[in-house]
Amino acid sequence: MSKKQKVLYIITIFVSALYIFIGNYLVSKNYIMRDKLENGVPVKMKVLEVLDSAYEQTLFNQDAETRGENIILFAGQILSGYRKGSVVTAVQRVDKMYAIELRPVQEGQTVIVYDNPDPNIDVEFMFAEFHRSTILWVLAIIFCIILVLFGRSKGLNTLISLVFTIGSIFWVYIPIILANGNIYLWSLITCAYIIFMTLFIVSGYTKKSIAAIIGCFVGVTISGSLVIFADNFLHMTGLVNEDSMYLLMLNMDEPVDIKAIIFGSIIIGAVGAIMDVSMSISSALAELKEQAPNLTRKQLISSGFVIGRDILGTMANTLILAYIGSSLSVTLLLFAYNSSTLLLFNTEMIIVELLQAIAGSFGILLTIPITSIICGFLYSKEK
Repeated sequence: MSKKQKVLYIITIFVSALYIFIGNYLVSKNYIMRDKLENGVPVKMKVLEVLDSAYEQTLFNQDAETRGENIILFAGQILSGYRKGSVVTAVQRVDKMYAIELRPVQEGQTVIVYDNPDPNIDVEFMFAEFHRSTILWVLAIIFCIILVLFGRSKGLNTLISLVFTIGSIFWVYIPIILANGNIYLWSLITCAYIIFMTLFIVSGYTKKSIAAIIGCFVGVTISGSLVIFADNFLHMTGLVNEDSMYLLMLNMDEPVDIKAIIFGSIIIGAVGAIMDVSMSISSALAELKEQAPNLTRKQLISSGFVIGRDILGTMANTLILAYIGSSLSVTLLLFAYNSSTLLLFNTEMIIVELLQAIAGSFGILLTIPITSIICGFLYSKEK
């Protein structure tokens, strides 16, 4: 890496971090937040002993026994919060009416508990959830280590760009939506940030990156335009599931624009696949030109088309399968409770899923020739 490239790399890192911190600072005090949990802040607890597996059920609910509810009393040590280190008692309510019964706590497990809201019950904490995230953090750390070992500097840059991408979504984009910002505008800004930041950090300020950026922008623009165009004919309300209703209830005076959220989810979901396609073609043609310098512009563009056709076959499937997989449970329910195929494929939830897949696939489809043509002009010295 040349000295100029190093300077530009550092500037990109600095500007990327600045965008996240300034963006978060400007909106963090304005976005909608529900009131804090009535029962206080949840804390971690390590279960030391199960004291009673049928503890005073009637104190909690007169109908607990008839409903098949079991109350488990256990003792544990607080691992976080202001009472860290204290040994306290807590209860877990296991409702046997559910088809899948909640697992009872066992000695040695780590769980999440919160303050008991009922002063008439002589128990300090109530069970909330099992602590499950530790194994995910372990897997994430292993992934990062393998990524750096295998990819070396590229792997490290990929990891840095991934951190910035996650930060831009959770620290800037989501708070801006909750602050009633313009979702259409900020969806595009977030996509632009992710595209510029990722490609410049991973591949540097090269012709390869510039070609990929232009091709990616074209693809994302096409996907977004298609969503807006289709909205004029699909008569969407944005109420695709109960989550949409909860979003409306966050602020009844100035409700979140749930139709715009559909737009945002589609282009944010598609930008990764489109960026992958544009970078794959740009990188392949750059390597081809380096190995065969005598290739003409026409030959480069033609090669890009051939490479793109192979990519297209799998990438379109990737998008569709990803969208179906992310909402498989809901899709199964809709198929099970809708005997009419006509009604099923006109349900707004299914329409949105199909629109996501089609818009993303259109973006990929048109990114391929655009990126190939741009690479042909950038890599070739022909007039």
